[in-house]
Amino acid sequence: MPTVSVCIVTFNSEKDIEDCLKAVFKQSHPIESIIVIDNASFDGTAKYVQQYAEKVHFIANDVNNGFAGGQNQAIRQTLSDYVLVLNPDVTLSPSYVAEIIEVMEREPRIGSATGKLVFADNPAIMDSAGIGMKRNRQGYDLAAGEPSANWNESRSIFGVSGAAAVYRSAMIKDIAMEGQFFDEDFFAYKEDVDVAWRAQKLGWTSYYVATAHAAHHRGWKKGGRGNIPLFVRRHSYQNQFFTLVKNETFGWHSFVTIPLILASEAVKLGYIVLREPGLLACWPFILKSLPRMLQKRSWILNKVHQSKSHKPQIQP
Repeated sequence: MPTVSVCIVTFNSEKDIEDCLKAVFKQSHPIESIIVIDNASFDGTAKYVQQYAEKVHFIANDVNNGFAGGQNQAIRQTLSDYVLVLNPDVTLSPSYVAEIIEVMEREPRIGSATGKLVFADNPAIMDSAGIGMKRNRQGYDLAAGEPSANWNESRSIFGVSGAAAVYRSAMIKDIAMEGQFFDEDFFAYKEDVDVAWRAQKLGWTSYYVATAHAAHHRGWKKGGRGNIPLFVRRHSYQNQFFTLVKNETFGWHSFVTIPLILASEAVKLGYIVLREPGLLACWPFILKSLPRMLQKRSWILNKVHQSKSHKPQIQP
């Protein structure tokens, strides 16, 4: 039976972590290990998780390493065939892991998969069916806001959301850069888009498994941009640039995609200048990080070239 580990990163997650862990404990597929990395919470998260010391490997960080850093830290603790990257505000159905592993075991090139995530307080509405990618290279939550009844068929997708994503360990090792699966320069937000794009460029596929159900408890997505914290908007904005620099390639499609990208980013910048000037504070970091992102781009391009020249044998 393929082995599975669960990796959770917490930050002041006291109100969510209980339901999350209890759902993991009830999985019909055996879980080899559960790793919880706490990013310097100052609520009761640590105290709650520590009561399950026999079931959960708990590590408390002195500083907040972000989602990317925390998940990389957790993943390094695993030796399993698959890793479930899970947000503490997600509650899984008992068969979530089993349904996904069954699909991934049938096709070794599926490097990541996710299930049907609905809003916890309104299961009739989809939260996410994974990640989609628009022609202007804007990643988005596939199916977000749509009736969940419309998403009862499994299908191939661009990538998986980090909220409840199952990754094949062979893929994690294959696409990791300098020991990092998630790019820690992203800190949080869109690191899953970056991973999905990188994985796809290196020959891995992603899949939405409609029979695997989960509920997401996040609330800020329901309103307009004003309900999204400035911290989130800043990281989302700057990480979009990082994702483009690292992963966008030039070819025949560039005649369509590049103008769309430039137009999209110009409109976005104009909106920010007029309506959200606080986001402009991230530009010094974007410019400072550009040389490092170009180095990572070079690594990806070299890896793609190597993978095309030497097709590796990928074992399920």
